[in-house]
Amino acid sequence: MMRVDMRNVCIAFAAAAGLALTAQELPEGAGKAETEKLCKQCHEMARSVSKRQDREGWIATMDKMKAFGMRSTDAEYAAVVAFLTKNYPADAVGKVNVNTATAIELESGLSLRRSQAAAVIAYRKENGPFKSIDDLKKIPVLEGAKLDDKKDRIAF
Repeated sequence: MMRVDMRNVCIAFAAAAGLALTAQELPEGAGKAETEKLCKQCHEMARSVSKRQDREGWIATMDKMKAFGMRSTDAEYAAVVAFLTKNYPADAVGKVNVNTATAIELESGLSLRRSQAAAVIAYRKENGPFKSIDDLKKIPVLEGAKLDDKKDRIAF
């Protein structure tokens, strides 16, 4: 059985996402201590907060980190999600062009799971560029209602 070094997994995940590695001080507020505690388990804080996401995106990121071995209580998890959502919101994120975006850009910019991002790329390779959100809804693994919620972040 292969043993996975969680620090390397987290670093590789962040590097693949093209995250900035600038030094960053977290703003004061509820959830700061929990965020520092949990995120520093694998990597420096700059990597943890360099993405800007909506609540759903931060939950997806936290779930990935739990899958990679992050340990937290339910209260710590909730505090971190609330802190990141408040201080690093998605409204600072530009639109994602679904015709040119990489898998990582689709995952982080639209809060898609890895399998969903792969399905978007495979569909566009096979069928050509997307022209509307209705084209995206043709991909079986994507939920139409969730796409409608993100339509202001999608570009064609």
